[in-house]
Amino acid sequence: MGIHQVTAFLSVETTIARLHGGLQGTRKNRCCCPMVDGEPRPWLPSPAPAMDEITFKSDTVLSDVHLHTPNQRQLMVRLSGVGQPVFLSQFKLLWNQASQTDSGAEGGSHRAHHTEVTPPARSGCSSEAVSLQAGADATSQEGVAAQLDEDGDLDVVRRPRAASPSKPSGPPRDKVHPMILTQEEDDVLGDEARESGPYDVIKIEHTMATPLEDVGKQVWRGALFLADYILSQRDLFQGRTVLELGAGTGLASILAATVAQTVYCTDVGADLLAMCQRNIALNSHLTAAGGGVIKVKELDWLKDDLCTDPEVPFSWSEEDISDLYGHTTILLAAEVFYDDDLTDALFKTLSRLAHRLKNASTAILSVEKRLNFTLRHLEVTCEAYDHFRSCLRRLEGLTGGRLRFAVEPVDVSFPQLLVYERIQQLELWKVFVEPVTELIVSEDTAS
Repeated sequence: MGIHQVTAFLSVETTIARLHGGLQGTRKNRCCCPMVDGEPRPWLPSPAPAMDEITFKSDTVLSDVHLHTPNQRQLMVRLSGVGQPVFLSQFKLLWNQASQTDSGAEGGSHRAHHTEVTPPARSGCSSEAVSLQAGADATSQEGVAAQLDEDGDLDVVRRPRAASPSKPSGPPRDKVHPMILTQEEDDVLGDEARESGPYDVIKIEHTMATPLEDVGKQVWRGALFLADYILSQRDLFQGRTVLELGAGTGLASILAATVAQTVYCTDVGADLLAMCQRNIALNSHLTAAGGGVIKVKELDWLKDDLCTDPEVPFSWSEEDISDLYGHTTILLAAEVFYDDDLTDALFKTLSRLAHRLKNASTAILSVEKRLNFTLRHLEVTCEAYDHFRSCLRRLEGLTGGRLRFAVEPVDVSFPQLLVYERIQQLELWKVFVEPVTELIVSEDTAS
């Protein structure tokens, strides 16, 4: 994949950030050469730094959800199976409140919406200790908009350089390192962490910076955007069987299960799927009242068949496969269109699944249109997004089969029911899959 595609994920703030030693469970080691009696001693590593010195390095990818509040307190709960620090964040659910969205992007904004959505009936679940308010509390900020001068060149507006004090109060600009809390230090949050009840938040374990291949372990705006749509269109999901492809941390699947009957939360990688399973357990009180069931399964887009080996974690039973093909009517995917090869694989998987499903189905796809200046084109482009749109057109143009695919954009004026930065570049697309019922008259018959 070209560098222009990778940098589509990285804002300026992310690109200049540094992670000393990485966020892979390692710590940075400084070397020093002390003098003893005028003679240098061998190089020795300095003591490992405290966890609050963890920062982000330029060759990792950091979600905008976490980027907007990089120096806030973050509760680290464990190391993942591959040694990555795992954090616990909570995202507010705006039940029964007037919600307002504002893209802040030039040329338009989302309108304010008043909505009343009833949270799940509160069964006898005990209240759990609530962790910190995550980066989801970021207020709406000015969105990204391409500014071009009269010659078509990218016009970058820079903030005026302020007079710098002799000793800056914060970390240097090339360092962004949050305050890391361990599980035992959670009490320092005090009343702030317990302002909301368990039914007013969804708690998600996630990582904060990863290599590109592990971006599914972070929380992305597109998943929150899709979750907003699910919560505002509850009748569409009521009692349905839902399949999410590339579920990541499982956020959208969990909220779908507050109204759906069965949700298949799928992705690849035992460590990521185990994280999904933990997040489902953390939010079981949200899904229990409605009776929704979430099943975490492996679904590899690069393979034609589902894994049925009982020795493999998160494999499929014959009963699950029968239920999947016999009852699924809604498919979901959010923020999985960042690499052309993976996008192609996703659309092939959609087509393959649609042909195996017994019922007509609808796929709901969430994508963020990321603007990116590329050296290859020497202009602002959206290559990953453009490829996604070309795949939609090819899918809609398929003829001669027993299924018809119809594509349409979703009106994004639905209410915002989660707290996050909802920008204008977020889009939802629907793909309607129906059997071809028209009689095709052959030329011989017509003559």
